Amino acid sequence: MPPPVRVSPARKALVAVAFVLALGFTWREGHSASGVASADEDAPFHFREVTAAVGASFRHEKTRIDPKVAMVEAQITAVGAAVSACDFDGDGDVDLYATTSAAGRPNALFENAGDGTFRDVAADLGLADVNRAGTGASMGSVWGDYDNDGRVDVLVYKWGYPQLFRNEGADGFRDVTAGSGLERWVNSNAATWIDYDRDGVLDLYLTGYFDEQHDLWNLETTRIMHDSFEFSYNGGNNWLFRGNGDGTFVDVTDEMNAGSDRWTYAAVTVDMNGDGWVDLYVANDYGAEEVLLNRQGERFERPSDIGLGSESKSGMCVALGDLWNGERPCVFVTNISKEGFLFQGNNLRVSFLDRGGEMEQIARGPVVDCGWAWGAQFGDLDNDGWQDLVVANGFISASRDRDYWYQMSKLSGASGEIVADAAQWPAFDDRSLSGYERTRVLHNLGYRGARFREVGLAAGVDSTYDGRAVVLADLDDDGRLDLVVANQDGPLEVWRNESTSDAHWIGFRLEGTKSGRDAFGAEVRVVQADRTQLRVHTAASGFSAQADPRAHFGLGDADAPVRATIRWPSGTIQTLEDLAVDRVHVVEEPR
Repeated sequence: MPPPVRVSPARKALVAVAFVLALGFTWREGHSASGVASADEDAPFHFREVTAAVGASFRHEKTRIDPKVAMVEAQITAVGAAVSACDFDGDGDVDLYATTSAAGRPNALFENAGDGTFRDVAADLGLADVNRAGTGASMGSVWGDYDNDGRVDVLVYKWGYPQLFRNEGADGFRDVTAGSGLERWVNSNAATWIDYDRDGVLDLYLTGYFDEQHDLWNLETTRIMHDSFEFSYNGGNNWLFRGNGDGTFVDVTDEMNAGSDRWTYAAVTVDMNGDGWVDLYVANDYGAEEVLLNRQGERFERPSDIGLGSESKSGMCVALGDLWNGERPCVFVTNISKEGFLFQGNNLRVSFLDRGGEMEQIARGPVVDCGWAWGAQFGDLDNDGWQDLVVANGFISASRDRDYWYQMSKLSGASGEIVADAAQWPAFDDRSLSGYERTRVLHNLGYRGARFREVGLAAGVDSTYDGRAVVLADLDDDGRLDLVVANQDGPLEVWRNESTSDAHWIGFRLEGTKSGRDAFGAEVRVVQADRTQLRVHTAASGFSAQADPRAHFGLGDADAPVRATIRWPSGTIQTLEDLAVDRVHVVEEPR
Protein backbone atom coordinates (compact mmCIF):
# COMPACT_ATOMS: atom_id res chain seq x y z
CA MET A 1 0.00 0.00 0.00
CA PRO A 2 1.36 3.47 -0.82
CA PRO A 3 2.55 5.61 2.10
CA PRO A 4 0.09 8.00 3.77
CA VAL A 5 -0.49 11.34 2.10
CA ARG A 6 0.52 14.25 4.33
CA VAL A 7 -0.96 17.69 3.80
CA SER A 8 0.34 20.87 5.44
CA PRO A 9 -1.97 23.51 6.93
CA ALA A 10 -1.12 26.21 4.40
CA ARG A 11 -1.70 24.01 1.38
CA LYS A 12 -5.07 22.90 2.76
CA ALA A 13 -6.77 26.16 1.92
CA LEU A 14 -5.46 26.04 -1.66
CA VAL A 15 -6.10 22.44 -2.62
CA ALA A 16 -9.25 21.55 -0.73
CA VAL A 17 -10.66 19.10 -3.25
CA ALA A 18 -7.42 17.20 -3.70
CA PHE A 19 -6.95 17.24 0.07
CA VAL A 20 -10.32 15.61 0.70
CA LEU A 21 -9.57 12.88 -1.82
CA ALA A 22 -6.15 12.22 -0.32
CA LEU A 23 -7.57 12.35 3.18
CA GLY A 24 -10.16 9.73 2.35
CA PHE A 25 -7.38 7.41 1.16
CA THR A 26 -5.17 7.86 4.21
CA TRP A 27 -8.16 7.60 6.56
CA ARG A 28 -9.02 4.18 5.14
CA GLU A 29 -5.49 2.97 5.74
CA GLY A 30 -5.27 4.29 9.27
CA HIS A 31 -8.70 3.02 10.27
CA SER A 32 -9.02 -0.26 8.40
CA ALA A 33 -10.90 -3.09 10.06
CA SER A 34 -7.61 -4.89 10.73
CA GLY A 35 -6.11 -1.84 12.43
CA VAL A 36 -8.69 -1.00 15.09
CA ALA A 37 -10.17 -3.28 17.74
CA SER A 38 -13.64 -2.60 19.13
CA ALA A 39 -14.61 -2.97 22.78
CA ASP A 40 -16.15 -6.35 21.91
CA GLU A 41 -12.87 -7.78 20.62
CA ASP A 42 -10.09 -9.28 22.67
CA ALA A 43 -6.90 -7.48 23.67
CA PRO A 44 -3.78 -9.23 24.97
CA PHE A 45 -3.79 -7.03 28.10
CA HIS A 46 -6.34 -5.16 30.17
CA PHE A 47 -6.21 -1.98 32.26
CA ARG A 48 -8.38 -0.80 35.13
CA GLU A 49 -8.50 2.84 36.29
CA VAL A 50 -7.46 2.86 39.97
CA THR A 51 -6.42 6.47 40.63
CA ALA A 52 -8.54 7.13 43.73
CA ALA A 53 -8.05 3.60 45.03
CA VAL A 54 -4.25 3.95 45.07
CA GLY A 55 -4.26 7.45 46.60
CA ALA A 56 -3.07 9.40 43.56
CA SER A 57 -6.00 11.77 43.10
CA PHE A 58 -4.81 15.04 41.55
CA ARG A 59 -6.17 17.52 39.05
CA HIS A 60 -4.36 19.86 36.69
CA GLU A 61 -5.67 23.42 36.47
CA LYS A 62 -4.63 25.70 33.64
CA THR A 63 -3.08 29.10 34.19
CA ARG A 64 -4.91 32.36 33.43
CA ILE A 65 -2.91 34.87 31.40
CA ASP A 66 -3.09 38.52 30.33
CA PRO A 67 -6.65 39.39 29.15
CA LYS A 68 -5.15 41.17 26.13
CA VAL A 69 -5.06 37.74 24.47
CA ALA A 70 -8.31 36.41 25.92
CA MET A 71 -9.55 35.56 22.43
CA VAL A 72 -7.03 32.69 22.17
CA GLU A 73 -6.30 31.99 25.83
CA ALA A 74 -7.86 28.54 25.42
CA GLN A 75 -5.16 27.63 22.90
CA ILE A 76 -2.23 29.32 24.61
CA THR A 77 -2.93 27.73 28.01
CA ALA A 78 -3.66 24.24 26.70
CA VAL A 79 -0.44 22.74 28.11
CA GLY A 80 1.07 22.24 31.55
CA ALA A 81 -0.30 18.87 32.65
CA ALA A 82 2.83 16.79 33.25
CA VAL A 83 3.92 13.71 35.17
CA SER A 84 7.35 12.24 35.82
CA ALA A 85 8.34 8.86 37.21
CA CYS A 86 11.22 8.96 39.68
CA ASP A 87 12.57 7.30 42.81
CA PHE A 88 13.17 10.32 45.01
CA ASP A 89 13.69 8.31 48.22
CA GLY A 90 15.92 5.64 46.71
CA ASP A 91 13.83 2.70 47.93
CA GLY A 92 13.66 1.04 44.53
CA ASP A 93 10.04 1.65 43.62
CA VAL A 94 8.49 4.27 41.36
CA ASP A 95 7.22 7.58 42.72
CA LEU A 96 5.30 10.18 40.67
CA TYR A 97 5.54 13.98 40.43
CA ALA A 98 2.57 15.75 38.81
CA THR A 99 2.28 19.44 37.95
CA THR A 100 -0.53 21.93 37.80
CA SER A 101 -0.26 25.41 36.27
CA ALA A 102 -2.75 27.62 38.11
CA ALA A 103 -1.34 30.37 40.31
CA GLY A 104 -1.16 29.33 43.94
CA ARG A 105 -2.10 25.70 43.30
CA PRO A 106 0.28 22.97 44.55
CA ASN A 107 2.12 20.33 42.58
CA ALA A 108 2.01 16.77 43.94
CA LEU A 109 4.78 14.31 44.81
CA PHE A 110 3.29 10.85 45.24
CA GLU A 111 5.45 8.57 47.37
CA ASN A 112 5.04 4.88 46.56
CA ALA A 113 4.41 2.71 49.61
CA GLY A 114 5.99 -0.21 47.77
CA ASP A 115 2.77 -1.82 46.63
CA GLY A 116 1.56 0.71 44.07
CA THR A 117 -0.34 2.87 46.55
CA PHE A 118 0.64 6.48 47.16
CA ARG A 119 0.53 9.48 49.46
CA ASP A 120 1.23 13.08 48.50
CA VAL A 121 4.34 14.35 50.32
CA ALA A 122 5.06 17.41 48.16
CA ALA A 123 4.08 19.93 50.83
CA ASP A 124 6.11 18.13 53.50
CA LEU A 125 9.23 17.97 51.31
CA GLY A 126 9.13 21.42 49.71
CA LEU A 127 7.98 20.60 46.17
CA ALA A 128 4.37 21.80 46.27
CA ASP A 129 4.51 25.59 46.25
CA VAL A 130 6.13 26.40 42.90
CA ASN A 131 3.30 28.28 41.14
CA ARG A 132 3.68 31.57 42.95
CA ALA A 133 2.49 34.76 41.25
CA GLY A 134 5.30 36.50 39.40
CA THR A 135 7.45 33.37 39.09
CA GLY A 136 5.57 31.59 36.32
CA ALA A 137 3.57 28.39 35.88
CA SER A 138 4.76 24.77 36.04
CA MET A 139 5.00 22.95 32.73
CA GLY A 140 6.84 19.81 33.83
CA SER A 141 9.81 18.32 35.66
CA VAL A 142 12.95 16.36 34.92
CA TRP A 143 14.75 14.35 37.60
CA GLY A 144 18.49 13.70 37.76
CA ASP A 145 21.31 13.45 40.29
CA TYR A 146 23.29 16.54 39.25
CA ASP A 147 25.80 16.24 42.14
CA ASN A 148 26.18 12.42 42.07
CA ASP A 149 25.45 12.07 45.77
CA GLY A 150 23.04 9.16 45.26
CA ARG A 151 19.89 11.26 45.76
CA VAL A 152 17.94 12.30 42.68
CA ASP A 153 17.33 16.06 42.31
CA VAL A 154 14.72 17.80 40.18
CA LEU A 155 14.36 20.75 37.82
CA VAL A 156 10.84 22.15 37.42
CA TYR A 157 10.63 23.89 34.05
CA LYS A 158 8.06 26.62 33.69
CA TRP A 159 6.69 29.45 31.70
CA GLY A 160 8.78 31.75 33.82
CA TYR A 161 11.76 31.06 36.05
CA PRO A 162 12.90 27.42 36.18
CA GLN A 163 13.46 26.08 39.67
CA LEU A 164 16.21 23.65 40.66
CA PHE A 165 15.71 21.61 43.82
CA ARG A 166 18.43 19.67 45.61
CA ASN A 167 17.38 16.43 47.29
CA GLU A 168 18.58 16.54 50.90
CA GLY A 169 17.11 13.25 52.01
CA ALA A 170 15.08 13.38 55.20
CA ASP A 171 15.26 17.19 55.12
CA GLY A 172 13.32 17.29 51.85
CA PHE A 173 14.14 19.41 48.82
CA ARG A 174 15.89 22.79 48.91
CA ASP A 175 15.46 25.40 46.17
CA VAL A 176 19.00 26.09 44.97
CA THR A 177 18.14 28.10 41.84
CA ALA A 178 19.70 31.32 43.17
CA GLY A 179 23.34 31.37 42.16
CA SER A 180 22.97 28.30 39.93
CA GLY A 181 23.29 30.15 36.62
CA LEU A 182 19.75 29.13 35.66
CA GLU A 183 18.05 32.34 36.82
CA ARG A 184 16.46 33.46 33.60
CA TRP A 185 12.92 33.72 32.29
CA VAL A 186 12.25 30.91 29.80
CA ASN A 187 8.78 30.03 28.51
CA SER A 188 9.71 26.36 28.49
CA ASN A 189 7.72 23.25 27.66
CA ALA A 190 10.63 20.79 27.90
CA ALA A 191 13.98 20.10 29.49
CA THR A 192 16.30 17.13 29.70
CA TRP A 193 19.50 16.13 31.45
CA ILE A 194 22.40 15.19 29.20
CA ASP A 195 26.09 14.45 29.75
CA TYR A 196 27.23 15.80 26.40
CA ASP A 197 30.96 15.91 27.26
CA ARG A 198 31.08 12.50 29.04
CA ASP A 199 32.68 13.95 32.17
CA GLY A 200 30.27 12.09 34.47
CA VAL A 201 28.41 15.27 35.43
CA LEU A 202 24.91 16.12 34.25
CA ASP A 203 24.41 19.02 31.88
CA LEU A 204 21.03 20.58 31.14
CA TYR A 205 19.18 21.25 27.89
CA LEU A 206 16.33 23.71 28.50
CA THR A 207 13.99 24.55 25.63
CA GLY A 208 11.85 27.59 24.85
CA TYR A 209 8.38 27.80 23.32
CA PHE A 210 7.07 31.37 23.48
CA ASP A 211 9.83 33.95 23.14
CA GLU A 212 11.40 34.67 26.52
CA GLN A 213 10.74 38.39 26.09
CA HIS A 214 7.05 37.69 26.78
CA ASP A 215 5.69 37.60 30.31
CA LEU A 216 2.38 35.99 29.43
CA TRP A 217 0.69 37.52 32.47
CA ASN A 218 1.89 41.07 31.73
CA LEU A 219 2.12 41.42 27.98
CA GLU A 220 3.48 44.49 26.24
CA THR A 221 2.26 43.29 22.84
CA THR A 222 -0.23 40.83 21.41
CA ARG A 223 2.25 39.74 18.73
CA ILE A 224 3.28 36.62 20.60
CA MET A 225 2.17 33.82 18.26
CA HIS A 226 4.08 31.87 15.60
CA ASP A 227 4.59 33.70 12.30
CA SER A 228 4.06 30.61 10.14
CA PHE A 229 2.21 27.32 10.49
CA GLU A 230 5.07 25.46 8.78
CA PHE A 231 8.39 27.30 9.08
CA SER A 232 8.25 29.46 12.17
CA TYR A 233 11.48 30.76 13.72
CA ASN A 234 10.18 33.29 16.24
CA GLY A 235 9.83 30.96 19.22
CA GLY A 236 11.78 30.96 22.44
CA ASN A 237 15.46 30.07 22.54
CA ASN A 238 16.81 26.68 23.54
CA TRP A 239 19.69 26.66 26.00
CA LEU A 240 22.52 24.26 26.85
CA PHE A 241 24.10 24.56 30.29
CA ARG A 242 27.26 22.70 31.25
CA GLY A 243 27.02 21.32 34.76
CA ASN A 244 29.82 21.80 37.28
CA GLY A 245 28.56 19.02 39.57
CA ASP A 246 27.88 21.36 42.49
CA GLY A 247 24.55 22.80 41.43
CA THR A 248 26.02 25.56 39.28
CA PHE A 249 25.79 25.71 35.50
CA VAL A 250 27.46 27.64 32.68
CA ASP A 251 25.67 28.72 29.51
CA VAL A 252 27.49 27.07 26.57
CA THR A 253 24.68 27.38 24.02
CA ASP A 254 26.57 29.44 21.45
CA GLU A 255 29.94 27.75 21.69
CA MET A 256 28.27 24.32 21.37
CA ASN A 257 25.94 25.42 18.54
CA ALA A 258 22.99 24.08 20.55
CA GLY A 259 20.53 26.95 20.27
CA SER A 260 17.24 27.07 18.39
CA ASP A 261 14.18 29.32 18.17
CA ARG A 262 11.81 26.74 16.72
CA TRP A 263 8.90 26.47 19.23
CA THR A 264 10.25 23.31 20.85
CA TYR A 265 7.82 20.92 22.55
CA ALA A 266 10.11 17.97 23.34
CA ALA A 267 13.77 16.97 23.43
CA VAL A 268 15.26 13.54 24.06
CA THR A 269 18.86 12.34 24.41
CA VAL A 270 19.91 9.36 22.27
CA ASP A 271 22.96 8.34 20.27
CA MET A 272 21.52 8.63 16.76
CA ASN A 273 24.63 7.69 14.76
CA GLY A 274 26.22 5.03 16.96
CA ASP A 275 29.45 6.89 17.67
CA GLY A 276 29.16 6.61 21.45
CA TRP A 277 28.31 10.29 22.04
CA VAL A 278 24.77 11.10 23.06
CA ASP A 279 22.88 13.40 20.67
CA LEU A 280 19.69 15.45 20.91
CA TYR A 281 16.46 14.77 19.02
CA VAL A 282 14.12 17.76 19.12
CA ALA A 283 10.43 18.03 18.14
CA ASN A 284 9.19 21.48 17.17
CA ASP A 285 5.75 22.94 16.72
CA TYR A 286 5.18 24.82 13.43
CA GLY A 287 8.19 23.25 11.79
CA ALA A 288 10.43 20.26 11.22
CA GLU A 289 12.19 18.07 13.75
CA GLU A 290 15.89 18.58 14.43
CA VAL A 291 18.79 16.24 15.17
CA LEU A 292 21.78 17.75 16.96
CA LEU A 293 24.72 15.41 16.48
CA ASN A 294 27.29 15.53 19.25
CA ARG A 295 30.79 15.83 17.84
CA GLN A 296 32.75 14.30 20.75
CA GLY A 297 31.61 16.89 23.25
CA GLU A 298 33.13 19.77 21.32
CA ARG A 299 30.19 20.97 19.23
CA PHE A 300 26.74 19.98 17.97
CA GLU A 301 26.01 19.82 14.26
CA ARG A 302 22.64 19.79 12.50
CA PRO A 303 22.86 17.50 9.47
CA SER A 304 20.73 18.44 6.48
CA ASP A 305 18.92 16.16 4.07
CA ILE A 306 18.35 13.32 6.53
CA GLY A 307 14.62 13.00 5.95
CA LEU A 308 13.24 15.45 8.51
CA GLY A 309 12.43 18.53 6.44
CA SER A 310 9.05 17.91 4.87
CA GLU A 311 6.73 15.95 7.12
CA SER A 312 6.56 17.22 10.70
CA LYS A 313 4.68 20.48 11.07
CA SER A 314 3.34 20.16 14.61
CA GLY A 315 5.84 17.99 16.46
CA MET A 316 4.84 17.58 20.10
CA CYS A 317 6.50 14.45 21.47
CA VAL A 318 9.67 12.41 21.09
CA ALA A 319 9.35 8.80 22.24
CA LEU A 320 12.09 6.21 21.73
CA GLY A 321 11.22 2.65 20.79
CA ASP A 322 12.77 -0.60 19.64
CA LEU A 323 11.14 -1.81 16.44
CA TRP A 324 14.27 -2.95 14.63
CA ASN A 325 15.39 -6.01 16.63
CA GLY A 326 17.70 -4.03 18.89
CA GLU A 327 19.91 -2.80 16.05
CA ARG A 328 19.10 0.90 16.02
CA PRO A 329 16.80 3.42 17.76
CA CYS A 330 13.37 4.34 16.45
CA VAL A 331 11.81 7.75 17.12
CA PHE A 332 8.07 8.47 17.33
CA VAL A 333 6.95 12.11 16.94
CA THR A 334 3.29 13.01 17.34
CA ASN A 335 1.48 15.44 15.03
CA ILE A 336 -2.11 16.39 14.18
CA SER A 337 -4.89 14.67 12.23
CA LYS A 338 -8.52 15.72 11.95
CA GLU A 339 -10.94 14.05 9.58
CA GLY A 340 -12.24 16.49 7.01
CA PHE A 341 -9.84 19.31 7.91
CA LEU A 342 -6.19 18.34 8.29
CA PHE A 343 -3.94 15.33 8.00
CA GLN A 344 -0.32 15.72 9.04
CA GLY A 345 0.08 12.30 10.60
CA ASN A 346 2.52 11.03 13.22
CA ASN A 347 6.09 10.16 12.29
CA LEU A 348 7.91 6.96 13.18
CA ARG A 349 11.49 6.92 11.99
CA VAL A 350 14.36 4.47 12.27
CA SER A 351 17.88 5.89 12.25
CA PHE A 352 20.41 4.85 9.63
CA LEU A 353 22.69 7.80 10.35
CA ASP A 354 25.41 5.41 11.50
CA ARG A 355 26.04 4.37 7.91
CA GLY A 356 25.50 7.71 6.23
CA GLY A 357 21.80 7.15 5.64
CA GLU A 358 18.67 8.99 6.72
CA MET A 359 15.95 8.85 9.31
CA GLU A 360 13.73 6.42 7.41
CA GLN A 361 9.97 6.87 7.75
CA ILE A 362 8.23 3.58 8.68
CA ALA A 363 4.92 4.90 10.09
CA ARG A 364 1.84 3.12 8.77
CA GLY A 365 -1.69 2.14 9.73
CA PRO A 366 -3.00 3.25 13.13
CA VAL A 367 0.44 4.59 14.12
CA VAL A 368 0.04 7.42 11.61
CA ASP A 369 -3.31 8.75 12.80
CA CYS A 370 -4.03 9.22 16.49
CA GLY A 371 -6.01 12.46 16.23
CA TRP A 372 -4.52 15.55 17.88
CA ALA A 373 -1.74 13.55 19.47
CA TRP A 374 0.46 14.64 22.39
CA GLY A 375 2.48 12.42 24.72
CA ALA A 376 3.39 8.84 23.92
CA GLN A 377 5.49 6.00 25.30
CA PHE A 378 6.65 2.63 24.05
CA GLY A 379 6.46 -0.32 26.44
CA ASP A 380 5.87 -4.06 26.33
CA LEU A 381 2.41 -4.22 27.90
CA ASP A 382 1.98 -8.00 27.63
CA ASN A 383 5.65 -9.01 28.01
CA ASP A 384 5.63 -10.82 24.67
CA GLY A 385 8.99 -9.30 23.68
CA TRP A 386 7.54 -6.60 21.40
CA GLN A 387 7.05 -2.98 22.41
CA ASP A 388 3.53 -1.57 22.29
CA LEU A 389 2.63 2.13 22.12
CA VAL A 390 0.30 4.40 24.12
CA VAL A 391 -0.66 7.84 22.75
CA ALA A 392 -2.56 10.60 24.59
CA ASN A 393 -4.82 12.78 22.46
CA GLY A 394 -7.20 15.73 22.36
CA PHE A 395 -6.54 19.47 22.29
CA ILE A 396 -9.42 21.54 23.67
CA SER A 397 -12.60 19.90 24.92
CA ALA A 398 -15.23 22.58 25.42
CA SER A 399 -18.64 22.67 23.71
CA ARG A 400 -19.69 19.42 22.07
CA ASP A 401 -21.78 21.42 19.61
CA ARG A 402 -19.46 24.29 18.61
CA ASP A 403 -16.15 23.68 16.85
CA TYR A 404 -13.16 25.95 16.13
CA TRP A 405 -11.85 24.06 13.09
CA TYR A 406 -13.62 26.36 10.64
CA GLN A 407 -12.08 29.43 12.29
CA MET A 408 -8.71 27.67 12.29
CA SER A 409 -8.98 26.90 8.57
CA LYS A 410 -9.36 30.62 7.82
CA LEU A 411 -5.93 31.19 9.41
CA SER A 412 -4.23 28.19 7.84
CA GLY A 413 -2.88 30.03 4.81
CA ALA A 414 -1.77 33.09 6.73
CA SER A 415 1.72 34.01 7.83
CA GLY A 416 3.70 36.92 9.20
CA GLU A 417 1.98 39.59 11.26
CA ILE A 418 -1.53 38.31 10.53
CA VAL A 419 -1.01 35.02 12.33
CA ALA A 420 1.64 36.27 14.78
CA ASP A 421 -0.73 38.81 16.31
CA ALA A 422 -3.12 37.06 18.69
CA ALA A 423 -5.52 40.00 18.35
CA GLN A 424 -6.13 38.94 14.72
CA TRP A 425 -7.33 35.47 15.69
CA PRO A 426 -11.07 34.62 15.86
CA ALA A 427 -12.24 34.23 19.44
CA PHE A 428 -12.43 30.69 20.76
CA ASP A 429 -15.39 31.39 23.05
CA ASP A 430 -16.51 27.94 24.21
CA ARG A 431 -15.60 26.07 21.01
CA SER A 432 -13.76 22.78 20.97
CA LEU A 433 -10.74 21.98 18.84
CA SER A 434 -10.22 18.24 18.45
CA GLY A 435 -11.84 17.67 21.82
CA TYR A 436 -13.02 14.49 23.51
CA GLU A 437 -10.53 12.26 21.73
CA ARG A 438 -9.81 8.81 23.13
CA THR A 439 -6.42 7.64 24.42
CA ARG A 440 -4.97 5.20 21.89
CA VAL A 441 -3.35 1.90 22.88
CA LEU A 442 -1.53 0.20 20.02
CA HIS A 443 -0.59 -3.46 20.29
CA ASN A 444 2.57 -4.54 18.48
CA LEU A 445 1.72 -7.48 16.22
CA GLY A 446 5.23 -8.90 16.51
CA TYR A 447 6.94 -8.05 13.26
CA ARG A 448 10.08 -6.09 12.56
CA GLY A 449 8.94 -2.57 11.69
CA ALA A 450 5.70 -0.81 12.57
CA ARG A 451 2.74 -3.17 12.48
CA PHE A 452 0.24 -2.34 15.21
CA ARG A 453 -3.43 -2.82 16.02
CA GLU A 454 -5.36 -0.21 18.04
CA VAL A 455 -6.91 -1.99 21.05
CA GLY A 456 -7.63 0.82 23.52
CA LEU A 457 -11.33 0.15 24.06
CA ALA A 458 -10.82 -3.61 24.11
CA ALA A 459 -8.09 -3.09 26.73
CA GLY A 460 -10.46 -1.02 28.91
CA VAL A 461 -8.84 2.39 28.29
CA ASP A 462 -11.82 4.59 27.43
CA SER A 463 -10.58 8.00 28.59
CA THR A 464 -11.52 11.05 26.51
CA TYR A 465 -9.86 13.76 28.59
CA ASP A 466 -7.37 16.09 26.87
CA GLY A 467 -4.34 13.87 27.42
CA ARG A 468 -0.84 15.32 27.58
CA ALA A 469 1.89 13.34 29.39
CA VAL A 470 2.14 9.54 29.35
CA VAL A 471 4.19 7.36 31.69
CA LEU A 472 4.56 3.58 31.52
CA ALA A 473 6.00 2.18 34.75
CA ASP A 474 5.65 -0.89 36.93
CA LEU A 475 4.08 0.87 39.90
CA ASP A 476 3.33 -2.23 42.01
CA ASP A 477 6.41 -4.30 41.06
CA ASP A 478 4.42 -7.18 39.60
CA GLY A 479 6.36 -7.27 36.34
CA ARG A 480 3.63 -5.55 34.31
CA LEU A 481 3.83 -1.98 33.04
CA ASP A 482 1.06 0.27 34.36
CA LEU A 483 -0.16 3.44 32.66
CA VAL A 484 -0.26 7.01 34.01
CA VAL A 485 -1.74 9.89 32.00
CA ALA A 486 -1.69 13.58 32.96
CA ASN A 487 -4.72 15.35 31.48
CA GLN A 488 -4.88 19.05 30.66
CA ASP A 489 -7.32 20.85 32.97
CA GLY A 490 -8.35 17.39 34.12
CA PRO A 491 -7.44 14.54 36.45
CA LEU A 492 -4.30 12.48 36.71
CA GLU A 493 -5.21 8.92 35.70
CA VAL A 494 -3.55 5.74 36.96
CA TRP A 495 -4.41 2.58 35.04
CA ARG A 496 -3.33 -0.76 36.53
CA ASN A 497 -2.21 -3.43 34.10
CA GLU A 498 -4.24 -6.53 34.95
CA SER A 499 -2.93 -8.75 32.19
CA THR A 500 -3.20 -12.46 33.00
CA SER A 501 -0.28 -13.40 30.77
CA ASP A 502 2.36 -15.64 32.30
CA ALA A 503 5.05 -14.28 30.00
CA HIS A 504 8.42 -13.59 31.58
CA TRP A 505 10.28 -10.30 31.91
CA ILE A 506 13.48 -8.73 33.17
CA GLY A 507 14.38 -5.24 34.39
CA PHE A 508 17.52 -3.19 34.98
CA ARG A 509 18.34 -0.34 37.33
CA LEU A 510 21.62 1.30 36.33
CA GLU A 511 24.09 3.05 38.63
CA GLY A 512 26.93 4.90 36.94
CA THR A 513 30.40 5.31 38.41
CA LYS A 514 32.63 6.78 35.72
CA SER A 515 29.41 7.84 34.00
CA GLY A 516 27.00 10.03 35.92
CA ARG A 517 25.08 8.30 38.68
CA ASP A 518 21.86 8.22 36.61
CA ALA A 519 23.61 6.77 33.53
CA PHE A 520 21.42 8.79 31.18
CA GLY A 521 22.35 7.83 27.63
CA ALA A 522 23.13 4.20 28.45
CA GLU A 523 21.96 1.53 26.02
CA VAL A 524 20.81 -1.85 27.34
CA ARG A 525 20.44 -4.81 24.99
CA VAL A 526 18.90 -8.13 26.01
CA VAL A 527 19.91 -11.03 23.76
CA GLN A 528 17.61 -14.00 23.21
CA ALA A 529 17.88 -16.88 20.77
CA ASP A 530 15.50 -15.35 18.24
CA ARG A 531 16.08 -11.61 18.64
CA THR A 532 17.78 -8.77 20.48
CA GLN A 533 15.96 -5.93 22.26
CA LEU A 534 17.20 -2.39 22.94
CA ARG A 535 16.29 0.18 25.57
CA VAL A 536 17.84 3.66 25.75
CA HIS A 537 17.94 5.15 29.24
CA THR A 538 16.88 8.79 29.07
CA ALA A 539 15.75 11.58 31.39
CA ALA A 540 12.87 13.30 29.57
CA SER A 541 10.71 11.01 27.46
CA GLY A 542 7.63 11.70 25.33
CA PHE A 543 5.92 15.02 26.08
CA SER A 544 6.20 16.65 29.53
CA ALA A 545 7.07 13.27 31.01
CA GLN A 546 9.83 11.09 32.39
CA ALA A 547 9.62 7.30 32.20
CA ASP A 548 10.30 4.55 34.74
CA PRO A 549 13.98 4.83 35.77
CA ARG A 550 14.22 1.07 35.29
CA ALA A 551 14.56 -0.52 31.83
CA HIS A 552 11.84 -3.15 31.30
CA PHE A 553 11.98 -6.03 28.80
CA GLY A 554 9.30 -8.60 28.06
CA LEU A 555 10.73 -12.05 27.32
CA GLY A 556 7.71 -14.01 26.12
CA ASP A 557 7.81 -17.65 27.19
CA ALA A 558 11.61 -17.67 27.64
CA ASP A 559 12.29 -18.75 31.23
CA ALA A 560 15.98 -19.55 30.74
CA PRO A 561 18.67 -17.13 31.94
CA VAL A 562 19.36 -14.35 29.48
CA ARG A 563 22.36 -12.29 28.43
CA ALA A 564 22.52 -8.49 28.47
CA THR A 565 25.00 -5.97 27.13
CA ILE A 566 25.20 -2.42 28.50
CA ARG A 567 26.96 0.41 26.75
CA TRP A 568 27.49 2.98 29.46
CA PRO A 569 27.67 6.73 28.65
CA SER A 570 31.40 6.67 29.43
CA GLY A 571 31.91 4.21 26.56
CA THR A 572 32.43 1.19 28.81
CA ILE A 573 30.87 -2.02 27.46
CA GLN A 574 29.63 -4.51 30.06
CA THR A 575 28.25 -7.99 29.35
CA LEU A 576 26.14 -9.87 31.88
CA GLU A 577 25.55 -13.60 31.51
CA ASP A 578 23.01 -16.04 32.97
CA LEU A 579 20.67 -13.40 34.36
CA ALA A 580 17.64 -14.63 36.27
CA VAL A 581 14.29 -13.59 34.81
CA ASP A 582 11.23 -12.03 36.46
CA ARG A 583 13.25 -9.61 38.56
CA VAL A 584 14.93 -6.20 38.42
CA HIS A 585 18.73 -6.32 38.39
CA VAL A 586 20.63 -3.42 39.94
CA VAL A 587 23.79 -3.02 37.86
CA GLU A 588 26.77 -0.86 38.80
CA GLU A 589 29.08 0.38 36.07
CA PRO A 590 32.49 -1.38 36.29
CA ARG A 591 35.06 0.79 37.99
